[in-house]
Amino acid sequence: MIKKALISAALVALPLASQAQGAAPKGDAAAGAKKVSMCIGCHAIPGYKASFPNVYSVPMISGQTAGYLAAALEQYRKGDRSHPTMRAIAASLSDQDIVDLAAYYAAR
Repeated sequence: MIKKALISAALVALPLASQAQGAAPKGDAAAGAKKVSMCIGCHAIPGYKASFPNVYSVPMISGQTAGYLAAALEQYRKGDRSHPTMRAIAASLSDQDIVDLAAYYAAR
C-alpha cells in the first residue's frame, strides 16, 4: 500500500510538457466530470473494443491513480504512446484538463 502511494505521488509530481517551472496544477474531480464526454464513449463501456486503427481492447480507467492517468495522457500528448485517437484527444487537452480528468477517474 505504501509503495503504491509513493509511486502515485511520484507520478503526480511529474511536470506536464507545456507547464513552466513551478507548482503543478491541482486536479479538480468536479471540473473533470464536466470534461468526460470525449472519454465515456469508449472508456465507460465494459469489454468495449475500438476498431480504429486496429481492433483494440479499451481499458477501463476508473479507479486508476491520478498520477498514472495524468502521465498516460501526457505521454499520448507528447507522442510517446501511439494510439491515434488518444493522441488526438490528448493533444486537445490543456494541462488543467489533464489533471482534472485524472482526478475525476481516480475518484471513481
